[in-house]
Amino acid sequence: MATALYEGHLRTRLTHLASGQEVITDAPIDNHGKGEAFSPTDLVSAALSSCMITIMGIVATREGMVLEGLTATVVKIMAANPRKIAEIQIVFSHPTLVASDVQKQKLRQAALTCPVALSLHDSVKQTVVFNF
Repeated sequence: MATALYEGHLRTRLTHLASGQEVITDAPIDNHGKGEAFSPTDLVSAALSSCMITIMGIVATREGMVLEGLTATVVKIMAANPRKIAEIQIVFSHPTLVASDVQKQKLRQAALTCPVALSLHDSVKQTVVFNF
């Protein structure tokens, strides 16, 4: 699936084996890093939003909805002791989505049960708002 290379100075280079695409991570400034790229915990939070969007996209395609233009704002809240993700807040917005109330509920349910959401420990609070 991927390789990870430690480049020093708390930076890693992740390579997706099938495509060759790369992602750089840095430790955040508040944890001895430079904060010049996503931190590993940033990636977890971003992956949650991306997974939710992907699963909503599957539902939208099946239901004949146009989901293009959907945006997500992601906020990660860290706990101090132990240092871990305490909460991930995601706000989805699509002001022009054309969908019935039933279809919107299907999108919400799909997002909240995406594989990443189900894989996170119950101690990581997932606060999700849908503006559509």
